[in-house]
Amino acid sequence: MMIRIIFIVAVFCFCSCNTNNENNILHTFPFTLTDHNNISIQVVVNKKDTLNLMFHTAASSVDLTNEATSKINSIHWDSETAVKTWGGDATSRYSNINTLEIADLKWDSLTIWENENSGPSTDGKFGPNLFAGKVLEINYDNRKINLHKTIPTYAKEYVKLPIALENDMMFIECMSTIEADNFPKRFLIHSGYRGTILYDDRFVAKSKIGERIKIQSEQELTDSHGNILKTKRGEIPLFTIGEFDLENMPVGFFEGAIGRQNMSILGGDILRRFNIIIDSKREHIYVKPSQLINAPYTSI
Repeated sequence: MMIRIIFIVAVFCFCSCNTNNENNILHTFPFTLTDHNNISIQVVVNKKDTLNLMFHTAASSVDLTNEATSKINSIHWDSETAVKTWGGDATSRYSNINTLEIADLKWDSLTIWENENSGPSTDGKFGPNLFAGKVLEINYDNRKINLHKTIPTYAKEYVKLPIALENDMMFIECMSTIEADNFPKRFLIHSGYRGTILYDDRFVAKSKIGERIKIQSEQELTDSHGNILKTKRGEIPLFTIGEFDLENMPVGFFEGAIGRQNMSILGGDILRRFNIIIDSKREHIYVKPSQLINAPYTSI
């Protein structure tokens, strides 16, 4: 009799939790994980043009590429202005009054900017500011984004980490191990970058990473306005997020360009390895290994 009573209570609790989680979801919609580790979401602009936009965790505006805007006519450009970019200065056109729809979500009177580039196979990008005030869940296993009223109960199975929020950009502290030295450092959560991490110039100079790891390759990165930056790629033995270790991980950095890369970034090749929940105030991130935790690192 005792066993049966315990069983009934356990079932009741399980069902109750599932019901609470379902009632807690405000919106849910699918995404595509591209070959470049970007999150691509289908949107409709001005009730007319269907596009695929990259969800960029470090972006605060809605941008469309030149190629995309040349193929649509629902946007009327108001003017252009000078903008600061990752790799330098540029000019960008903008349009002030537009609508955007994702599944059953709709935004009015949005300003849309024009950029030269976005993630491959996407027509532009948008950031988490469109989901302000909502709990944001990125589930790489199910390829879905869920927006919640409050933190779901299953977040207790995740590891909770603090977020430093600056100018709508989210940073978390991680640990890099180079040779026998540990370097705690904060990283910008940057789903637009396809690689693992990109170190800032000051860290590169201080740690002398270029002298301590084997350089495997060099490559060119292009920002959203076409400015070209050259980066080196090597491998560190250990990178730690919370209690999770990633071993023998490729990393990128610039050398001899102090002041150009002023923050370290954590890119899509790491983010895809975790299912992620971010609270509504962007104060904490919850991470749990996804099915991609041990996937081969992206060749870049």
